[in-house]
Amino acid sequence: MGLRQPPCRCRTHGRKIAVKQGLAAYIAVTAAYWAFMLTDGALRMLVLLHFHSLGFSPVQLAYLFVLYEIAGVVTNLSAGWIAARFGLTSTLYAGLGLQIVALLVLTQLDLGWAVATSVTFVMLVQGASGVAKDLAKMSSKSAVKLLAPGEGDGLFRWVALLTGSKNAVKGFGFLVGAALLATFGFNAAILGMAAVLALILAAVAMKMPSGLPGGRKDAKFSEVFSKNPNINWLSLARVFLFGARDVWFVVGIPIYFYAVLSDGTEAGNRAAFFMIGTFMAGWIILYGMVQASAPRLLRARSRTVAEVTTLARSWALALATVPGTLALLTWFSGAPSPWLTALLVLGLLLFGALFAVNSALHSYLILAFTTGERVTMDVGFYYMANAAGRLMGTLLSGLSFQVGGLPLCLGTATAMVLISAVAARRLTPVKGETAPA
Repeated sequence: MGLRQPPCRCRTHGRKIAVKQGLAAYIAVTAAYWAFMLTDGALRMLVLLHFHSLGFSPVQLAYLFVLYEIAGVVTNLSAGWIAARFGLTSTLYAGLGLQIVALLVLTQLDLGWAVATSVTFVMLVQGASGVAKDLAKMSSKSAVKLLAPGEGDGLFRWVALLTGSKNAVKGFGFLVGAALLATFGFNAAILGMAAVLALILAAVAMKMPSGLPGGRKDAKFSEVFSKNPNINWLSLARVFLFGARDVWFVVGIPIYFYAVLSDGTEAGNRAAFFMIGTFMAGWIILYGMVQASAPRLLRARSRTVAEVTTLARSWALALATVPGTLALLTWFSGAPSPWLTALLVLGLLLFGALFAVNSALHSYLILAFTTGERVTMDVGFYYMANAAGRLMGTLLSGLSFQVGGLPLCLGTATAMVLISAVAARRLTPVKGETAPA
């Protein structure tokens, strides 16, 4: 009888190295995404409050963000193919670099320009920023599918952590933007953000470990369009879910609160900027915290993909009750009052928590429904739908607020959530798979 050989540890050792490399790449991607979303949130608040203080109407304010959202639709539709062709790190760095350029160009705005010229200029710069955001977002979300561990609740946990933390950082960006505007002014705030983002891009580029795939030269643009009905129905549900948020979030609530909180003096305007920025930041941070906690709240470790799919079909209905109730309250209350403002704050925070669960379910399911070979294509198409919803919500936010005030914004949000729920009900549960796999 020969000597018993010790068990080979090569596979175990190799698997540990792969996990460490994947985790390091995940941390680097997350850091880059955090840096981008901090400046993205700050820039949105800076533009909104700065131009509102210059006398822009709600519809004109909505126009400032229209090209940002249109660019998101176009970019996401093509970004999946670009990443498949040139690699995920290339699209991630391109997104960060383009955001720096957009920030620097925005400092060239001249307050002596006519309103139409100013709106056009800011729309173009925001369009470039929209391209940058969606290159960074698609790269980060696709990387999770490729880097997350296949066992346990790894995929749901990693995507929820990335998305939830990103939203918390973006929420902090709203607060940073309002604070910078009130403290340093528009141009100084923009230049400071560009400098910080440039430093972070350089650090991430130098420290990015291996783990993300390169491109493949045979990738075809036609592959972007999925033949999987679940991908398509989930994308449609995403359109109306995010439209329902932005229809009150982009213009309606900030301008409503500004009217309630500002007394028309310079000091009053600054105080209003801080309070609005604090609320917007708090809302996004709460949203991010709940989203990051969604796997635990939903007990994802013990659920199959089919069960998670069923959850996505029911949570949207719960969400619809909140804006519907708030729409009725604001309609019948008439003029703003302290008690109405308090109810709005509480109600919109509840909306944020329920919205976060819906969003987390969608973000997990798009990765569960796709495959490693198609991940950049399907994620790009899905976030194209996300951008289309934001575009629709942005346009309707300015229009509905100008026509019917906050009640119409919230009523429109209710209708859009219900349409999202109808689309989610068409999702077909995938049998025989565990949710984390």
